[in-house]
Amino acid sequence: MADTETTVGFVGLGIMGLPMAKNLLDAGYDVVGYNRSSDPVDELVEYGGQAGDSPRDVAERVDVVITCLPDSPDVEKVVLGNEEEANPVVDGVSEGMTVVDTSTISPTVTEELAAELNDRGVSMLDAPISGGEEGAIEGTLSIMVGGDAEVLDDHRHLLDVMGATVTHCGPNGAGQVTKACNQIVVATTNVAVSEALVFAEKAGADLEAVVDAISGGAAGCWTLDNRAPSMIRGDFDPGFFAEYQYKDLRIATDAGEAFESPMPATELVHELYKSMVANGMGRDDNSGVMQVVELLAGTEARIDSADE
Repeated sequence: MADTETTVGFVGLGIMGLPMAKNLLDAGYDVVGYNRSSDPVDELVEYGGQAGDSPRDVAERVDVVITCLPDSPDVEKVVLGNEEEANPVVDGVSEGMTVVDTSTISPTVTEELAAELNDRGVSMLDAPISGGEEGAIEGTLSIMVGGDAEVLDDHRHLLDVMGATVTHCGPNGAGQVTKACNQIVVATTNVAVSEALVFAEKAGADLEAVVDAISGGAAGCWTLDNRAPSMIRGDFDPGFFAEYQYKDLRIATDAGEAFESPMPATELVHELYKSMVANGMGRDDNSGVMQVVELLAGTEARIDSADE
């Protein structure tokens, strides 16, 4: 049950953040939102939320701040400020508050942010999310949390509204490490499914039958169930932008270098997503990596919609 005394600040009302903020409103929380562009803020206000004038203004008006932003520099700018952001979160928080970052960013940057906030008496949870736009809308995200376990317990009521699975992964930075592991598996699986479908097309197999058959066996996975039917129809409307997947893989490969962990498959997959972005496909769904495999094969793996 929502603690109606808790007011939540939400900074970053994008494809994931806005539905997450709406779910908090549905659960009975007061939400003050801020976004660089105004349209999502207007939509949040129409839904029952309040508008913040800046990250600092949001932080001054709430009990806990949640951020959901594209990349490490964005989180650093919004939380700590720079020449582009003169009113950061850190100037509005007070001692004893908590910042929950649901963005996917560098584990080392997360550790630095947590240390800076801790010096000011503010706790931080890194709580990256997985589940795509559908999971954000339905409140079924997987949330991987790094930070103090007691701080997580104090804020679990909020995370439970936005996610079906909330897992404590260790100290600050551990949530981001876990998310990097998630993105390695997701992206590599997307490429594997793409290769399989393009191969099936080249070999003259029935694509729908292939998807149905392998989904029920050892190859069964989320991508086959939730993305393959759209992929063979050429529907790559975004649930999670390919350019964000590319960014997440860069974080993973950089971390692999830092920790001297070999990532041969991830490095290859990273290059394929780089190709997506370079070919103007960055705003497609991350399953759209199949289009790069199709370009390499000189064919498209599609069913004839006229037969449906």
